[in-house]
Amino acid sequence: MSYINENFLNLQESYLFSTIAKKVAKYQEENKDKKIIKLGIGDVTRPIVPACIEAMHKAVDEMGTQEGFRGYGPEQGYEFLRKAIVENDYKKRGIDIAEDEIFVSDGAKCDCGNIVDIFAEDNKVAITDPVYPVYLDTNVMSGRSGKYDSKTGTYENIVYLPVTSENDFKPELPKEKVDMIYLCFPNNPTGTVLTKEELKKWVDYAKENKAIILYDSAYESFITENDIPHSIYEVEGAKDVAIEFRSYSKTAGFTGVRCAYLVIPKQVTGYTKSGEEVPLNKLWNRRTCTKFNGTSYIVQRAAEAIYTKEGQKQIKENINYYLNNAKIIKEGLEEAGYTVYGGVNSPYVWLKVPEGLTSWEFFDKLLEEVNIVGTPGSGFGPHGEGYFRLTAFGTKESTEEAIERIKNWKK
Repeated sequence: MSYINENFLNLQESYLFSTIAKKVAKYQEENKDKKIIKLGIGDVTRPIVPACIEAMHKAVDEMGTQEGFRGYGPEQGYEFLRKAIVENDYKKRGIDIAEDEIFVSDGAKCDCGNIVDIFAEDNKVAITDPVYPVYLDTNVMSGRSGKYDSKTGTYENIVYLPVTSENDFKPELPKEKVDMIYLCFPNNPTGTVLTKEELKKWVDYAKENKAIILYDSAYESFITENDIPHSIYEVEGAKDVAIEFRSYSKTAGFTGVRCAYLVIPKQVTGYTKSGEEVPLNKLWNRRTCTKFNGTSYIVQRAAEAIYTKEGQKQIKENINYYLNNAKIIKEGLEEAGYTVYGGVNSPYVWLKVPEGLTSWEFFDKLLEEVNIVGTPGSGFGPHGEGYFRLTAFGTKESTEEAIERIKNWKK
């Protein structure tokens, strides 16, 4: 008899975005004449920039020659890309990160999910709420969550850190000791940010409690305000307690190309039950060599091209395009009378749903009456109830049309 991992039975029936896709597909099948505008899933629409395309073409040509062909590459990533990351993403911000502290992968979603492999099952996990579902679901799969309470929408062993308008979207330190802390800023889904001073208290907490911060900075390239850190390592002491996740999906439109990286400084340690310190870099490297054969050479050459002068200029144009969409959404919704957050340092706009409606009820009304798809806040966790997320990753034309529809909508 083959036994299953029964932790999977504690998961909710369907992943949030799969549920949305099924609802939209059903409505579209029944209403073939309706033009649906999708501002729900955070997928990009702008083409990959010419600098990256040119680099991929060149790499493909190399692979077609005896001299340039490459088979298995280094599991941790090619030196040329890791060097470019060190020079451009960290040294330019005054941060000292070594090449062998960087691990190139096929996506931040995978990294956020796979990182739990190196942590003990009985670690106490804290997540901001609402939150990107992958953080929670992968810990459920790994057995850290305990049972789900359908009345509260929470898991018994997870520490929820509310991020709502009541606390200005700034999570408070946990009242009980935790071992793993998930932070994402600019935040998905709320689009809000923390200053360096606000992040410092989390670093201090982690040091005092021998905890690890899992910091998702996938949206750092959308930061527009000067006092907002792009990396947690801009905070003093963070290199002792934090693992950082970075993604090219939104930065360079690599959602379909797949490339990201994570950073684990060598001084970040976990502990054995006997109290022995163990470098997490060493554990992750061992896990990577066993379970991953590396991101393709062609993709890594494309990622390297992001850091060229032309690449930087081109991706900045795309980022500004999406930020302009966010401005259109934010200002249009405010004009329509909604209370809105985010959209300044982030491609996400977070709004309060009209009084008397749940997040899913608002989703249904928006789909059926205005033919626009967003994401219900409750899908990101119990403290997301009463809120709704729209993304700025559509075309400018579809974004403008969507907002005009909402402004003319009789709710």
